Amino acid sequence: MVLTIHQPSYLPWLGYFDKISRSDIYIFLDSVQLEKNSYSYRNKIKTSQGTTWLTIPLKLKGHTSKLIQDVLIDNSQQWKKKHLKSIYYNYKKSPFFDQLYPKLECLYEEEYDLFSDLSYEHLMFWLKELNIQTKVVKSSNLSVDSKKSDLILDLCKSFNANMYISGAQGKDYLVEDDFISNSIEIEYQDYKHPVYSQLYGGFISHLGIIDYWMNSHQYDK
Repeated sequence: MVLTIHQPSYLPWLGYFDKISRSDIYIFLDSVQLEKNSYSYRNKIKTSQGTTWLTIPLKLKGHTSKLIQDVLIDNSQQWKKKHLKSIYYNYKKSPFFDQLYPKLECLYEEEYDLFSDLSYEHLMFWLKELNIQTKVVKSSNLSVDSKKSDLILDLCKSFNANMYISGAQGKDYLVEDDFISNSIEIEYQDYKHPVYSQLYGGFISHLGIIDYWMNSHQYDK
């Protein structure tokens, strides 16, 4: 049983989906605190001037004491219209725009108050588009409340995982001996980002999934 864990992410980069696609179970980690200025609620797209952020406005007052599952979206701002407009103008010349953009319009019609709900439903959309069938489980639905390395270990044990795929940053906080003693192998992701055709000159990696989706023939549906 191969397991991976990650906090919610808006328009995740390709490496996020790489971990999920190589796992049997993905834990949607919404039972921890939100990190301000993280990629959880923002990501980059490519423009003719370089890159720009698309950010979901959140009600972050007191966020250090809130779990991701409780964080509210500030829907008083017209952020969905702004994001769709930015995607439209920057990707309307991409090869699969006409087939794909209407799907985004439908996706963004849905209204969510909770950031975690939006993130989860958007994740389900992207997994379907990328034909990734990994089982997704919300950590908020599990009875695990440990912290840091112990949290990861306990989640792995909950599903009898024998391998955990970690991001490269996991080396900074995972207590590897605890995993070894529980017969759980850790694989640190070493993702080789593909180079694909993009608009606007030289290639830029580590963008939100929108860029790859709009430009790659693999998703010509």
